[in-house]
Amino acid sequence: MKIRTGKVKYGSVSVLMIVMVLLALIALNVGVYALEKKQAWRVDLSFNGIVSQSRETKEILSQLDTPVEIYALFRKGDEDAPLMELLDKYSAASDMVSWKQVDPALNPALLSRFTTDSVTPGSNTLIVSCEKTGRFRVLGPEDFVSVGMDTETGEYTYTGWTYERSITGAIAYVTRERIPRAVILQGHGEMDQQTLQYFQGLLEANQYEVVSEDMTAAGWTPNPEDLLIFFSPVRDLTEPELNTLRDFAAKGGSFLFTCDYTDPVLRMPNYSALLRSYGFQPKEGIVIADTADGSTYYNGNQVWLLPEMCSTDLTISLITAGANHLLLPGARAFEEAEEGDRSLTAAVVLRSGATSYRKELTDDSVTIEKTADDEQGAFPLALEARRITTEGYVSRAFIIGCSAALADQQLYAMTDSQQVTIRVMEFLLQSDASNLMISPKEALRPGLSTASTNLGSILIVALPLTVLAAAVLVLGPRRSR
Repeated sequence: MKIRTGKVKYGSVSVLMIVMVLLALIALNVGVYALEKKQAWRVDLSFNGIVSQSRETKEILSQLDTPVEIYALFRKGDEDAPLMELLDKYSAASDMVSWKQVDPALNPALLSRFTTDSVTPGSNTLIVSCEKTGRFRVLGPEDFVSVGMDTETGEYTYTGWTYERSITGAIAYVTRERIPRAVILQGHGEMDQQTLQYFQGLLEANQYEVVSEDMTAAGWTPNPEDLLIFFSPVRDLTEPELNTLRDFAAKGGSFLFTCDYTDPVLRMPNYSALLRSYGFQPKEGIVIADTADGSTYYNGNQVWLLPEMCSTDLTISLITAGANHLLLPGARAFEEAEEGDRSLTAAVVLRSGATSYRKELTDDSVTIEKTADDEQGAFPLALEARRITTEGYVSRAFIIGCSAALADQQLYAMTDSQQVTIRVMEFLLQSDASNLMISPKEALRPGLSTASTNLGSILIVALPLTVLAAAVLVLGPRRSR
């Protein structure tokens, strides 16, 4: 039998060339995929830009000079795809950021390394760490969503994704040279840690360290670089405690006070003396809005005040940004801010409406109806103060007559309480700790509207016209021949 060697030869060459082309395409595909992952080339075409980076993130990443490691604790097959893609973008944007996926079940040593009394890393979490500072932050699923309130149903719903805000905030936290510290004081019937969980979470998300300390403990001495926070105490300070706080203030220490209308502050002489040293003098009773001015209270409830934000150095940035909408559900009034001496400067931050009135509630009085005996006016509801101490330091203080404005989850969702709280912290600690105005990405795709169909309508008309124009261009010359 005669073998056609030419055909076999050329056939072998063709097969070899096809194999080589396929191998080249596979290698090219693998290489491009690796580069795409390393350089984060993929374009974010999602409706909410969930894996896009904001200007704030790019600015923080460009200034990093300390390596940051991120561990994504996800099992194979259980990855959060948008989160993984976003992490690629972080590592591509800065050589100082690296990340890797870790199966938590196979790496117990890693988990124990980042486990503390209050934090235990688990599945589907991120660990953002910096070896140089020794700090780390664990981010769980609850850190990647924002919660809002449905005004129609009164229920809380997920309104957006906060992947970027949480990760960028964690990177900024672990790489800062010094973390501002807020100390929530206990020992005099103040609000407990459970009640203040949203307040603490807000501060931690904005790069503050938050701790609770019992000031009645033996040997307790506050650090003047910290901020001391009194959340509505109901028992008076002792003389030694008052002296400790005065020494703290003399060295430039600052205070945040809340004073609800139910607090027996006027029967706490030592605590009242501390407040008066900053020009803060609480009035008895609750402030009620007059029904004649519906713009000063919310949803028909006269004790849910919508205060006016006054222009001060604390509030000017809030007013400029339009973040001046607060709601005070039951508020206490204060005396007008007065400068008791040349070393003290005080100013009103929030005021009630001009027609509001103050009701001194007693066991026999449960009505909020206005009477001739009720004091009327635009009452101060929050104040700020600075005192220059004899040692040349500046001690700052802020007081508000409604603790819920700084700590209530519902008010966080409905108003600008979060922005105001962080601005108060910056004023008291003279820090720029947050500076992260990164908006959440929308959780739900916007519904169709008339405007949404404009592009589709244009395409429906434009496509046939394009085909018709092409036909005319092709067939026109032929007919003329």
